[in-house]
Amino acid sequence: MHSILWPEGYVPGFTDNFCSNEVIVSGLSSADIWPFLAIPSRWPDYYANASDVEIYEGKGPELVLGDSFFFRTFGFPVPARIVECIAPIKGQPARIAWHGWSGEEGTAERLDVHHAWLIEDLADGRVRILTQETQNGAPAREMATAVPNPMINGHQEWLTGLVVAARTAKGA
Repeated sequence: MHSILWPEGYVPGFTDNFCSNEVIVSGLSSADIWPFLAIPSRWPDYYANASDVEIYEGKGPELVLGDSFFFRTFGFPVPARIVECIAPIKGQPARIAWHGWSGEEGTAERLDVHHAWLIEDLADGRVRILTQETQNGAPAREMATAVPNPMINGHQEWLTGLVVAARTAKGA
């Protein structure tokens, strides 16, 4: 199976917080999942922790490499920029990742994240959806020690909603 590609400064184990969530389900493909992830205006329809989504400069509705966008999540306003975007292609995983931030640089409220998704078709009509996020900053250090972990639980809700939305659209 494939893995997330990490930029310098965001490698798990060297950041203030890291979370990883994954599902493998049958009856769906990466092509079924992709539109629900790459079109962020759909996120609030299946994931209650995402709101106020906007792609800047009149772009969209589907995100592409270099796009800047905004959304609210985990109580944070998050401007973000797409740093990796590979739609499903037979024989290779789909990938989308963004660098997001909240708060002013140099302040205690600053949070920087790298949130990455990998959607991989597997044998026997299965798809693997992996989402991982690393974070730097004081808010990340606080979240890392919280029990239950809000990032793990929130991203699991995102995965669950994503699968349900794709199944519903497919009529499965």
